[in-house]
Amino acid sequence: MFRMSTATQTSAKKYWRRFEAVLTTKQRILGIDPGSRLTGFGVVDFAGDKAIYVASGTVKSIHGAFADRLRQIFESVGGIVEEYRPDIVVVESVFMHKNAGSALKLGHARAAAICATFAHGAEICEYSPRSIKQAVVGTGAATKEQVQHMVVSILSLDGMPAPDAADALAAALCHGHQRRFHVQLGTAIAGAR
Repeated sequence: MFRMSTATQTSAKKYWRRFEAVLTTKQRILGIDPGSRLTGFGVVDFAGDKAIYVASGTVKSIHGAFADRLRQIFESVGGIVEEYRPDIVVVESVFMHKNAGSALKLGHARAAAICATFAHGAEICEYSPRSIKQAVVGTGAATKEQVQHMVVSILSLDGMPAPDAADALAAALCHGHQRRFHVQLGTAIAGAR
């Protein structure tokens, strides 16, 4: 007959308590898909391993000087964080553009969105666009339409969110699933990817 040692039993109990805590703790995640003209946001509650849609939309900053558009992103994201009070903010990381000017503007918009969350004390995590697509669609080369389709399917939405909002919801879903996965493995999630 097989018997577990006391140390093994204790370790298994600690692991199970940690896993059980993730399955029973509700966590609100705000996903942000930054852009200099359109910034998507999506709020998802994770109750255990179940993802529940809360809200999503797009911050439009298409008029005015670039500094005015950054202010619009900063103020809008700050308002979203104030309203929904997320525990974690997930931001899509910067990827290389063919055009250096576009990459620089995207970096500024991303910084404005991240800085808007600081006053609220939420944890901030980053994932590459490829990692987010992989987590939600199953391939890092997924199209925007495939991401939209899977977000609708996973969250049982009645309608199709705008592409930027769907990308933000996908970022939130990615982190929620990664969180559960890392608890199962007994490893920590690093803040930056």
